[in-house]
Amino acid sequence: MSTNRDELAFMDYEEENSQLSAEEIAAVLADTLYHSDKEYFEEEMQDNVTYERQEKEREARRRKRLKEMRRRKKQQEWMRRLLIPCVVVLIVCIVLIGKGIGSLMKKQQKSKISYKTALEFPMAGCYADSEIADNIKNTISHLCAINVQPLGGKNKLPPLTATADAKTELLNSEVVSKNGVFIDVEASRIMGQRDAKVRISPASMTKILTILVAAEHITDADDKFEITREITDYSYTNKCSSMGFDIGEQVTIRDLFYGTVLPSGADAALGLAVYVAGSHENFVALMNQKLEELGLSDSSHFTNCVGLYDENHYSTVYDMAVILKAACDNSFCKEVLSAHTYTSSVTEQHPEGITKSNWFLRKIEDKDTRGEVLCAKTGYVVESENCAASLSVGKDGKEYICVTAHSSGTGQCIYDHVALCQQFLP
Repeated sequence: MSTNRDELAFMDYEEENSQLSAEEIAAVLADTLYHSDKEYFEEEMQDNVTYERQEKEREARRRKRLKEMRRRKKQQEWMRRLLIPCVVVLIVCIVLIGKGIGSLMKKQQKSKISYKTALEFPMAGCYADSEIADNIKNTISHLCAINVQPLGGKNKLPPLTATADAKTELLNSEVVSKNGVFIDVEASRIMGQRDAKVRISPASMTKILTILVAAEHITDADDKFEITREITDYSYTNKCSSMGFDIGEQVTIRDLFYGTVLPSGADAALGLAVYVAGSHENFVALMNQKLEELGLSDSSHFTNCVGLYDENHYSTVYDMAVILKAACDNSFCKEVLSAHTYTSSVTEQHPEGITKSNWFLRKIEDKDTRGEVLCAKTGYVVESENCAASLSVGKDGKEYICVTAHSSGTGQCIYDHVALCQQFLP
């Protein structure tokens, strides 16, 4: 009996010592949660520090790029101002030196100085095969080289100014669009119209002016630009079409141009705006300045580079025709507006690039337009419904511009342009 009691006592003692009290369990859990929260907090703080550092680095790179771009633009502007006067001065100097040489040669002949002797005089160094002439030629070549031209070159053609006449027709009943204009570019004549100068919201046709202004301020299409969170947030918040670039993606300026037109990407358009002017607002100021140069400031005004509706963002189908003509006079812009497909450059985020199409050109190419539609840009907002601007070449070899707005659908918008081509082209 004594033995059994000892065994039972030992078992009770072992059971009591094998179980933790409630206070001990709570202490263990609290200690575990403390260390877990501490580790989580430390990781989160580290992530925040890393993100802030990356943001500062991106901001520093952006400022450095803007500073360099402004420096280059300032240098180019000074060189443009200096090039012509320098060339004129050089030509005048050469003419004056030539006259001096002629006068000297006459004096030498009178003094019976041989031609061979005359060449030994310092003034004779200005002949075409001389070292001085070579230096002058090299200087002129250098000045021309540093006078870098913007993309597509500087357009010296006057803006389109088409007018209606007694033969101008109304658009036929097959055209659903409430606003429309059809222009013979060579004759500067409005062949047909319907409320062509009534105010509309230009929607994404706005981007025609966006790429034109950008091309006139950019010299290197292969330069790189980093997509920021602000750009993607703007596109997402306003439910815009997008090229599909990611935050932090390094894309080329060429990608931004094609991304602005083919998929009508707001992310690409905003990228161009920030690259050119440092901010969206500054770029819009350049757009309105261009409208003034084109003689359209009384009937058109833009508040954004994307085409979002705003009561102060307006134009007319006629004005959009003038803008399209100016863009197509720029060889780089015309190349972008005429592309049926485009694949962006390879990046870490998109190893195979991003492929997009100009659906208007793809859809209309098999229709009977009595010629060929070369360039096009579409748009849509509720306030102007479906709209489009296109430039075509008829079978007669002449250029024609067609712009419509307030069509009932994307497909109908295309058929409106086909109907107008069939109405007015031979």
